[in-house]
This record gives sequence, structure tokens and C-alpha cells, in this order.
Amino acid sequence: MNKQIIEIYQKLKKSPFRSKFHLRQNELDYVNQNGMDVIRNHAYDFINKRLAPVIILNDGKQTPMKGHPVFIAQHATATCCRNCLYKWHHIAKDKCLTNQEIDYVVDTIMYWIEQEINN
Repeated sequence: MNKQIIEIYQKLKKSPFRSKFHLRQNELDYVNQNGMDVIRNHAYDFINKRLAPVIILNDGKQTPMKGHPVFIAQHATATCCRNCLYKWHHIAKDKCLTNQEIDYVVDTIMYWIEQEINN
């Protein structure tokens, strides 16, 4: 796993707000029923549509607080909006995300989900 992702994971675990997010049983069941490859595909879809564009009309409100394991993971990993992405991950707000940045965001989300499953 990417050292940067592990380091940010450790920092996020110390945040009172970020550390309160956990997958509930229904979300764990969803992951187990669909598999990690499907969840990763969902993450790419959500990030490409809701986070990657340079202009997001409802930035800061585009990620629901429930309803899908990726949404929960986005809040836990501070990949839920461009402001959080900038604050925690130092990814500039005024540009489209690059493919490398999208991969990083998805890998961060998936690492968090894997940690939730294993704990």
C-alpha cells in the first residue's frame, strides 16, 4: 500500500470528526455481497462525477452521509468535497483532478474500507 495513504489514514484516525465514521452492518453486507472490485468501480464512478470536475455546483454537499459504503468512506477519509480534499490531501481546488489524483482518492477510500472490514 502507498505510504502516503497509510500516513493520512493514521492522521485521520486522530480527528474527532473523521474517526466517528464506521461502516454499519448493512454497509458491510453490501461490500461482502458485491465484492471489492464492484465497490472500487462505484468509487471511481462517484469520484469522477462528484469530485473530479473543476466546478462542482454543490461542493461541500455532494456526498451523502449514508446510503453507500463509499460515501461513508469519503467522509472518513476527507475525500468528500474539494475543500476537505485540499485541507487534508493538499490537492488544489481550482482544477480538474488528474487520473493520478483520482487513483489516489479511490485507493484511499478502498484502504479505509478494507480496514473497516478487517476490524
